[in-house]
Amino acid sequence: MRSHEVDFQIYGDDMQVVEVELDPGEVVVAEAGAMNWMEDGIQFETRMGDGSQPASGILGKLLNVGKRVLTGESIFMTHFTHQGGGKRRVAFAAPYPGKIIPVDLQEIGGEIICQKDSFLAAAMGTEISIAFHKKLGTGFFGGEGFILQRLRGDGMAFIHAGGTVIRKELQNDVIRVDTGCIVGFSPHIDYSIERAGSLKSMFFGGEGIFLATLRGTGTVYLQSLPFSRLADRILALAPRAGGGRQGENVLFDLG
Repeated sequence: MRSHEVDFQIYGDDMQVVEVELDPGEVVVAEAGAMNWMEDGIQFETRMGDGSQPASGILGKLLNVGKRVLTGESIFMTHFTHQGGGKRRVAFAAPYPGKIIPVDLQEIGGEIICQKDSFLAAAMGTEISIAFHKKLGTGFFGGEGFILQRLRGDGMAFIHAGGTVIRKELQNDVIRVDTGCIVGFSPHIDYSIERAGSLKSMFFGGEGIFLATLRGTGTVYLQSLPFSRLADRILALAPRAGGGRQGENVLFDLG
């Protein structure tokens, strides 16, 4: 089915919100818990699946649920429908600091492959499924695991990433990237994992043992701050049992 045509506006800088404008009858699909606010006239319903294939039946819905379980996402998605008159708006926010990326799927060839937790919302009609990597090396060492998400359709989709986001257009080029810094890429890009230089560089260079190599022609989105890096830094500075932070001596004035 063709995707609904939705308008949108993104607010903020480091903690962004995307506000989607719906005409009567239009629907936007989002991850459970992503909604911030909605105007009167919009109704929401939690369903299994993205609704892109309404005639799939119970078996098809169960298959889609199984796919979402593999990606680590909730088995339910929330459908927001404008059932009133005029135009109404509903807003969604990312779960951690970063940027929201609006992707016109028709503009990039009808499909994008992205991190399994980067999807935020999309126009009704967008198919949200999983993408398996054929190369075992990519699955074991890719940083994002053997499974990524595939968004397919001809409308707007919104994905989020950490830190600053860079869009690169490859023209039969090759780029090597830290595995956690990849947000998404068009399906014509070849994605593989290669060893990061010599053994000395691998173990003492601080850049990880493996790097992702992207080859071909298409669009690539990169992020400067993967959530895993942010979480590692927070954990390193969190108070430990017994008082103080790791690596610090805390003195108390008892007088």
